[in-house]
Amino acid sequence: MTGRSGRHRETRPASLLARLSLARNSLAGQVFSLQALIVLLLITAASLALFFQARYDGEKDARNRSLAAAEAFAHAPGLPAALASPDPTAELQPLADAARKASGLDFVAVLTTDGVRYTDARPDLIGKRATGDLARAVAGQPFTEVFRGAPSDAVRAVVPVRDDRGKVVGLVSTGIEIENVGHVVEGQLPLLIGAAVGALLLGTAGAGLVSRRLRRQTRGLGAAELARMNEHHEAVLHAVREGVLIMGADHRLLLANDEARRLLDLPPDAEQRDVGELGLDPRTAELLLSGRVATDEVHLAGDRLLAVNVRPTAPFAGRPSGSVMTLRDTTELAALSGRAEVARERLQLLYDAGVRIGTTLDVVRTAEELSEVAVPRFADFVTVELLEPVLRGDEPTPVAGMHARMQRAAMTGVRTDQPLQPVGDTIFFAVPNAPMAEALDAGQAVLAADLNAAMGWRAADAAGTRVALEYGFHSLISVPLQARGVVLGMANFWRAADTPEAFDEEDLSFAEELGARAAVSIDNARRFTREHATAVTLQRSLLPRVLPDLSAVETAFRYLPAKAGVGGDWFDVIPLPGARVALVVGDVVGHGVHAAATMGRLRTAVHNFSTLDMPPDELLGHLDELIDRIDQLEGVEPAGGEESGEGVEEPAGITGATCLYAVYDPVSGHCVMASAGHPGPALVHPDGRVEFPELPTGLPLGVGGMPFEAAGLALPEGSRLVLFTDGLLEDRDRDFDAGLELLGRTLARPGRSPEQACADVLAAMLFPAPSDDIALLIAEARRLDPHRIAEWEVPDDPSAVSRVRRAAAGQLEAWGMEELSFTAELVLSELITNAIRYGNEPIRVRLLHDRNLICEVSDASSTSPHLRYAATTDEGGRGLFLVAQYAERWGTRYTERGKVIWAELSPAAGGEPQLPPGLDLDALGDLAW
Repeated sequence: MTGRSGRHRETRPASLLARLSLARNSLAGQVFSLQALIVLLLITAASLALFFQARYDGEKDARNRSLAAAEAFAHAPGLPAALASPDPTAELQPLADAARKASGLDFVAVLTTDGVRYTDARPDLIGKRATGDLARAVAGQPFTEVFRGAPSDAVRAVVPVRDDRGKVVGLVSTGIEIENVGHVVEGQLPLLIGAAVGALLLGTAGAGLVSRRLRRQTRGLGAAELARMNEHHEAVLHAVREGVLIMGADHRLLLANDEARRLLDLPPDAEQRDVGELGLDPRTAELLLSGRVATDEVHLAGDRLLAVNVRPTAPFAGRPSGSVMTLRDTTELAALSGRAEVARERLQLLYDAGVRIGTTLDVVRTAEELSEVAVPRFADFVTVELLEPVLRGDEPTPVAGMHARMQRAAMTGVRTDQPLQPVGDTIFFAVPNAPMAEALDAGQAVLAADLNAAMGWRAADAAGTRVALEYGFHSLISVPLQARGVVLGMANFWRAADTPEAFDEEDLSFAEELGARAAVSIDNARRFTREHATAVTLQRSLLPRVLPDLSAVETAFRYLPAKAGVGGDWFDVIPLPGARVALVVGDVVGHGVHAAATMGRLRTAVHNFSTLDMPPDELLGHLDELIDRIDQLEGVEPAGGEESGEGVEEPAGITGATCLYAVYDPVSGHCVMASAGHPGPALVHPDGRVEFPELPTGLPLGVGGMPFEAAGLALPEGSRLVLFTDGLLEDRDRDFDAGLELLGRTLARPGRSPEQACADVLAAMLFPAPSDDIALLIAEARRLDPHRIAEWEVPDDPSAVSRVRRAAAGQLEAWGMEELSFTAELVLSELITNAIRYGNEPIRVRLLHDRNLICEVSDASSTSPHLRYAATTDEGGRGLFLVAQYAERWGTRYTERGKVIWAELSPAAGGEPQLPPGLDLDALGDLAW
């Protein structure tokens, strides 16, 4: 019958007995017996040590307690007086008994200096002399001792009693009997015995577990079985491909396997011979004789390289320790690993070059990165020369002799005192058989392993090369930097005295690979430089070079393109009729030529829309509609479907733009502005106070769907309106709010011109390498002098024309502008007459004395006049033609309740207009629009 495990039930008792018993002759049984004996000895020793320690601690405690009680009693107030009383015993006995009971001592005795007891715990001892040596206490030195003698053995303390003069007048003796000290130790014996028994049980159990584990590992084998197993190990030892030598403490060879004999070429009788007699390499013999530990030391054995490891052996059977040496043949491995290490270093260097070269799109910096990455891991010195067109960003054009002249762009070395030509010098490659010229002609790297033998290089500059050779230059690799089959420059890798090894063929191929990678990065940087320069040129040509000189505002501006690529930021100052001015700032999303071109289109559109003299919100609405229409037209696929568009770059629309448009009127001091997704301006008051007015910010241009809102604010005279793009405020290291706060602090300093304020703002806020364009426009508001403004209300009566005309002539005379009187009367007569005839009341006339004379006639009608040529048979139609002919500029702008027709007359024009014969100013009313 079997159980669940499938084994016979009768085998269980025998198996359990086998697990519980340890065979006497087995290795596990011997280990268990030894461990149990060691545990028993250790526990016994520990128990005895604890017992004696407890006894010692008890005696020490008795000494301390006795001494403390004796000193306390000896220094008690009144004790010297009690000793001098007629009956000291009567006075001191009660005090001594109380002190003895309070301190838990066996006796407290007060003695004379001769040792006679005044008090004692046993009354029969009072009056008797105490035994023992009390001389130290009589001499004034307290002491403790273990006293053995009558009346009992005790641990006692004796302390002198001094009077006021310091004289010893008595002694105090306190103590604990030895019998009572022993009771304290005996009270701890059960605990010590219990701990010893517990430790013995735990130690025995631990020994049993170790033995059980050992029995499992050895399978219960005895000495014979283990010996047989050792024979098997010996067989394996001699079969492995690693040499093994075992030496005794007397430096005699005890064992050498077959591989060790082969590697060291040992004689047949090598065992039991002294190591020094085996004919080993001196270093190997010295290592064995020294007995030191070694790990993978490389030793020579004939033509082999051996990796040697030495470890000491543990003493056995009372014998001193020897050493074990293992040997591995690493001749081929060393060669392979050396080549692998060199290859690994070269791959790592190429990886580093790919990461470090071309981190910027700057041609010179890319050349510097090539020189820095190769020093000192590949060369001691590296020089990089580039063609001058490459440094400018231009495409190198093949011209005769163009490669014979380059400019040194970068140089890096392990030392700074090198004799090579410095960066910026022009390098000539005139000698045809020089390594540099050969590399340029062949289009591949050229190796000059020994510069002493490079006669072409030495002939190019005899004095300079002699200094270089004396300095230690001895090897060179010249690599032409080529991209897309075009030579961009030259890289020269030099080795000097710091690296004795010369370049070889493997170094040549590596230098070519390094130069090829660097050339691609340099070409990318060159192309970026060209595109960046083109975009900057385009953008600067589209931006205003100078701002108009206006009476309404004093302006200053700054524009900085981004380092990484030109963006589409722009600004503008546009004169408007009526001495007003429009201030514009905008930002096109993206960078490059497309963004710059888009900016030019938007700026032109703003100029065109501003001539219509419409409000800012309405102008932004027209601009948004224009951008949407441009995107729709440029997003149409070319005719012919997808096939016809193959290879043609897809047209790019206007991906997004922001704009802030503000109109300032110097007559009223009022400013109206609207924003299409652009940050609002900063308003700097004359006292330096800075605020950022709340402005309704609409959606960016091109998004569409929502109207724009305008907001107005009054600008005190002398205040400044600061318009900017977000590139001024934010970057990777600063957010928009922090930039706005810094801008406010920078602007809050009165007493500066707008030009100085622009310079201070850039000095405080400019980033080291701005990632976006920066446009800044500061306009200081001015007011038109009220004495330069004249206004009249015109009734709806043709006869009023002459009265207004005469009043205007008088005002011009007061302003000193008599030369414009006739022309102004002619223009006003025509404009007022037609406003009365075709317009609605109220009709007003305003003259503004600015740089030019501005004549304005407003009425409540929205009908706009149009210039036309009158036929010879027409009775009218020539009035507006005369206005256009004799005015500098004229136009119409619409207001909320009508229109204003204006004309500017320039004093520089001079002269009076020639009217048709027989026609005077009073007859102008007959000329129709």
